[in-house]
Amino acid sequence: MTSVFKGLRQNVRLLTAKDKEPYLRLKRITGYLPYDLSLYRTALMHKSASRGEDKSHHINNERLEYLGDAILGAVVADLLYQRYPNKQEGYLTTLRSKLVRRDTLNQLAVQIGLDKLILHEGPVTSAHNSYMNGNAFEAFFGALYLDRGYAVCQKFMRNVIFRRFINIDEMSQKEENYKSKLIEWCQKHQLAIEFEMLSQKMLSDRTTPKFVSRVVIEGVYCGQGDGFSKKESHQQAARQAYQKVRRDVAFVNRLFEERSKRKK
Repeated sequence: MTSVFKGLRQNVRLLTAKDKEPYLRLKRITGYLPYDLSLYRTALMHKSASRGEDKSHHINNERLEYLGDAILGAVVADLLYQRYPNKQEGYLTTLRSKLVRRDTLNQLAVQIGLDKLILHEGPVTSAHNSYMNGNAFEAFFGALYLDRGYAVCQKFMRNVIFRRFINIDEMSQKEENYKSKLIEWCQKHQLAIEFEMLSQKMLSDRTTPKFVSRVVIEGVYCGQGDGFSKKESHQQAARQAYQKVRRDVAFVNRLFEERSKRKK
C-alpha cells in the first residue's frame, strides 16, 4: 500500500509541477518517475559546480558516487550469478570488472543521455571526459538506490542496460590486452614504464609455477598481479594499473609530476 500511495502522490505531483521535464527525462531513462528529485540533481552535479555555505559542506555527486559504485557492483554480481549458474568465481569476477569499468560506464552514460544532464562549470576537457560521465553514472545509480531501492536498481540494470545497451555474452568473449593498453597510454604521455617480476614459486603440486609481477610507472608502484605464466601475471598487474590511471585523477597527476622531475 505504501508504494501504491507513493506512486499516486508522485503522479499528482507531476500533474501539478511547473517544470515536468526533469521528471520526464528521468522516467525516459529508468522507466520510473522519481520520488525525490533532489537526489538526482545531486547525483548529476560535478564538483566543479559544487554549491554550499562553505568548502566543508559543498554539495556534489562524490558521496553518491561512492554509494553507487558499491550498489552497482552488487547488482551486477547478483545478475551475473543468476545468469551463469555453472561459471566459476574467476569468470564472474572478470566479467563484472568489464561491465563496471570506467570505459563501459562512460559509454553507458552517453548512451542513456545522462551526459547531457550533468551540471559542471568551465569547458569539458579530455581529462574530464575520462571520468566525469562514468562517475555521474555511478552517482546516478546511488540516487536510484536511495530513491527506489535495490529491486528497482536490479530491474533497471537487467531490463534497460543489459537488454538495450550491453551484450553480456559478447562482452564475456572479448579479451582485453591491458598490458598493451597501459603501454600505449604511457607512450602517449611520455611516461617511463617497466614490469618487474617479484616472485616465482611452485604450488603444492610441485609442478605448477605461480608468477607474481608488478608494474612501475615513473618509479611509482601502480599495480600487482599473479598468474600461472609471466604473461598472465603481467596482464593482471597491468589491469590493476590501467584501471587506476583511468579513474584516479590525483594518481595520474602524481605520475605527471614524477615525469617532470625525471626530465629536469
